[in-house]
Amino acid sequence: MGLNRALAGKRYHAGFVVTAEAIEDYARATNDPNDRYLAGAGSVASPVWPVVPAFGLFMAAAKDPDLGADFLRLVHGAEAHVLGPPIRPGDTLSVDAVLESITDVAAGEAFTVSATETNQDGAEVARVSGTMVIRGGARPRQRRGAPHVDAPGAIAFEQATKVDADQARRYAAASGDHNPIHLDDDVAKAARLPGVILHGMCTMAFATKAAVDGLAGGDPTRVREVSVEFSKPVFPGQELTTRLWPLSEDGGVATYGFSTHQPAGAAVLRGGRVAIDEG
Repeated sequence: MGLNRALAGKRYHAGFVVTAEAIEDYARATNDPNDRYLAGAGSVASPVWPVVPAFGLFMAAAKDPDLGADFLRLVHGAEAHVLGPPIRPGDTLSVDAVLESITDVAAGEAFTVSATETNQDGAEVARVSGTMVIRGGARPRQRRGAPHVDAPGAIAFEQATKVDADQARRYAAASGDHNPIHLDDDVAKAARLPGVILHGMCTMAFATKAAVDGLAGGDPTRVREVSVEFSKPVFPGQELTTRLWPLSEDGGVATYGFSTHQPAGAAVLRGGRVAIDEG
């Protein structure tokens, strides 16, 4: 049976207290030594970090028995973050999520969960949207369209990152995402993967680090939005290269496209967009 389409619109809620340790642990797990993430009580969260408070609700939806998702066939399809005021240690977040949609996609079925994170002052600090794909679902597959092709202009910045042998375990500990396809070779192979794969969100954090380092002067609070599609699995030991190029500028906000590639050239992240405050 396919996913239960009637569950679209279901809501979930949680609270989350932000700590300096949680911000620093996430930065270290994503190989990002930016001083703004390591400043203790004076630190700020990275643009990708808001997935941490939202993750429990994403999993509550994914594992909702009424949804009927086969967790072993679940992979991350896309992610989008819209950022408000910086998230800081001591913030108490109210996290409200909704199972927005359930659709057919080329690979099977997909569902999207969106979460709004509001701090103790009532400020919306982040909107986090994640699309999960259930590969090879029971419903008929859609015909694939033309392959997605990024068409960059002149490269504004490029950065390489090595995936450490223990990267997935470190990311799991910092993020709370203990999906066994990232941690156990046998489970990954049962899911028809060659072996453990890196979390897509860790790869997104690598790419966002490139944007912060190369385009935002090292200041993560200048990032207003970041979004991406996950196109291929990433494995321990690979070196990934992120390239960013200018797209537009409007009202003091510059938008760049980006993609991240394996050494052989295949894109593991595509359709990336990041908006940076130029003020």
